[in-house]
Amino acid sequence: MTSTGILPTYQRFVNGMPVPLRRSFRSRERSVICLVVATLCIICFSTFFYLPEFRNSGGRVESMYKVYDQIKRSGPDLLIPPPPKLNESPEAQRIYRHEDDPKNDPHIIGDREKLKAKIEEDHEIKVLERPEQAVTEKKDPEVASVEDTETVPPGSAKTYPLKQGGEDRDESVRKKRDKVKEMMKHAWDNYVRYAWGKNELRPVSKRGHNGSVFGSQPLGASILDGLDTLYMMGMMEEFKQARDWVAKEFDVNSVVSDVSVFEVNIRFVGGLLTCYALTGDPVFKDKAQQIADKLLPAFNTPSGIPNALVNFKTGSSKNYGWASGSSSILSEFGTLHLEMAYLSDVTGNTIYRNKVDKIRHVLNQMEKPNGLFPNYLNPRSGKWGQHHMSMGALGDSFYEYLLKAWLQSAKEDTEARQMFDDAMSAVLKHMLQTSSSGLSYFAELKFERVEHKMDHLACFSGGLLALAAKTLNNDLSSRYMDVAKAVTHTCHESYDRSYTKLGPESFRFTEGAEARALKTSEKYYILRPEVIESYFYLYRLTKDEKYRDWGWEAVQALEKYCRAPGGYTGLKNVYSEEPQQDDVQQSFFLAETLKYLYLLFSDDNLYPFDQWVFNTEAHPLPIKGVNPYYRESV
Repeated sequence: MTSTGILPTYQRFVNGMPVPLRRSFRSRERSVICLVVATLCIICFSTFFYLPEFRNSGGRVESMYKVYDQIKRSGPDLLIPPPPKLNESPEAQRIYRHEDDPKNDPHIIGDREKLKAKIEEDHEIKVLERPEQAVTEKKDPEVASVEDTETVPPGSAKTYPLKQGGEDRDESVRKKRDKVKEMMKHAWDNYVRYAWGKNELRPVSKRGHNGSVFGSQPLGASILDGLDTLYMMGMMEEFKQARDWVAKEFDVNSVVSDVSVFEVNIRFVGGLLTCYALTGDPVFKDKAQQIADKLLPAFNTPSGIPNALVNFKTGSSKNYGWASGSSSILSEFGTLHLEMAYLSDVTGNTIYRNKVDKIRHVLNQMEKPNGLFPNYLNPRSGKWGQHHMSMGALGDSFYEYLLKAWLQSAKEDTEARQMFDDAMSAVLKHMLQTSSSGLSYFAELKFERVEHKMDHLACFSGGLLALAAKTLNNDLSSRYMDVAKAVTHTCHESYDRSYTKLGPESFRFTEGAEARALKTSEKYYILRPEVIESYFYLYRLTKDEKYRDWGWEAVQALEKYCRAPGGYTGLKNVYSEEPQQDDVQQSFFLAETLKYLYLLFSDDNLYPFDQWVFNTEAHPLPIKGVNPYYRESV
């Protein structure tokens, strides 16, 4: 039997007789074998010299490493162990080639073949290489960099106001400002290290603090409150870190607890809107609007006066039970105008401004006892609650926002300015007092009974009255400035008369003591900014160096008694030689105290008063019509 196969076969037996093997191929068989071998050679040669990466590098191993790097980025399904670099030892290269593996793992061999085929297949469409982002590429606003979003719309000003810089010409002043920046660095770095995402930091125990006015849920209050201070001080890496957290981690829909409408507005909405004004980054505007939308249900009352607390999840709202028959509080519902009016202008949605204009209308139409505004108003009946008047807690920032709403509007909101002047006339007449030693202070009134006590919170009034005196020249201007200087001097005395040179929460005026706290509950200091705030305004508006000197005294006291290895802490008794620390770094220490100190030692062209107005949490908002950073929606 004759074989008909192409290749030779092993010896066979037929009918028990051996069949001789062929000694050579036939001519036709030799031709087929040569053709097959030639074809394989051509394929190998072409693959070696025409593969995209080999074409330019002559098949060097370094080029193979580049190919692998591109493949690694293209997707995890193609990953294989990296090829050796040229500087690797021969032993490492031998191990990579599996020359010491007698089995020569078939899975790795298969992966190599798949990789080779993938490179050949995708050469033309270049799917293996991640493209570089071109300048004209449309970027996701969620990941846009600070530099990309720092745009300014056309404005009338030839020179845009400074947002950073502002170094004083005096070297000694610059060093003091640098010290304040170092304090901010210390406070922020420790918050990041020990309490990132929590509301505040416990600097002594080095952990997060989620109590206070924000409840138990972590909302990143220190991040939202400290953003614009980081920007102002040129701490751009820290600012970018905080911005990314806002964009990716802060979610208003995850908030399930009751929150303070007032605190969330001045700290969160105010801080985000300032950052939007500074950078133009839409993330800040969008987040501010999302928060404001969650606050709107609190305004659904018969009078339009909002409740103090709102639940972000359910939309239900209520007032504090202790607030004069569940009344709303003057300083809270009266401190919404700057943020809500600006939010309407940058979003084009008038609902926010309409809500606060309604509050203004209600207050303007009401009868005021002796021209004064009581601290409580019932949102259901629209009538005043207990007749308690104060320039400190429960009343303070309402008066501030009357003046600053007028300034924010480029002095066109004359109703706000008139309400401010009328209210201040009554306050100066009925609440301003002078102690036996000549110290001026704002007392509190309870049904016309005078309580000779002034809060640390009320010490903002010195700066407020100085600003009022310089922004409108009227019959009250000189009186405003005199009172501003006198009250700020008294507040400084409350600091100077303590052992720590830091002021108490409240201080009283009696025959035996002046500008001193008498009750244990009044002797604490929680890093408040109001006294330093007035130093800042008075220095800018009078250029009296004593305000900078007083500010530096405060810096030294903070460093000596409040600085801890993990940040800055408040004190429980400012009159103690070794005061106990309260272990809380308040978010307003970043937003206000350090910011006002930094500005106190800066030049006037850094956030000038004719371009910016500071909200009650020290977040600067641009003045409409004169500041090109106003970014009003078209």
